[in-house]
Amino acid sequence: MRELIVDYFSTLDGFGDGGPQPSAYWGYDGPGLQEWLGRKLAEDHILVMGATSYRMMAEFVAEGDDPSFQRMTELPKLVFSKTLQPPLSWANTTIVDEPVEIAVPALKQLDDLPMVTLGSPTLVRSLFEHGLVDRLRVTLFPAMHGREGEGPLFTKLPYKQLELIGTEVIDDRLVSLEYRVS
Repeated sequence: MRELIVDYFSTLDGFGDGGPQPSAYWGYDGPGLQEWLGRKLAEDHILVMGATSYRMMAEFVAEGDDPSFQRMTELPKLVFSKTLQPPLSWANTTIVDEPVEIAVPALKQLDDLPMVTLGSPTLVRSLFEHGLVDRLRVTLFPAMHGREGEGPLFTKLPYKQLELIGTEVIDDRLVSLEYRVS
């Protein structure tokens, strides 16, 4: 059965939008992070996102020359949206216009290829609210966002027990923690 994995980049205080930093990843981009991202991207999976993240990423991919963009284009993508209409500009993308609480359980029955979120804080909150998340992978950046931004992603979500199932130190600065959601 297919798992749904929420992949979340966060400051120590729970912010994930990048905030007012001068460069990507709160200024912690580098060879170690790029190598780690490349390994994660190389794994077969389905990218899952909402319409806002789709629009942003499709634009980045169309205009950029990042080596990961080709792999992201190759991967199948599911976009939860009631506003997007085909044809979509980013190859291998399917629009899902059903509510997540109906679509995701059916999608989990199809095969073993995991679904992994890309951005999409509103979608991620909805997935948690409906108890559809199997694993949470949080990559922590050693920064504190402070008062900037909309607020931590997990604010106002129901209480969840998490079981730590993996840790990885990335380039002596970043830590990835993987949890099973009960």
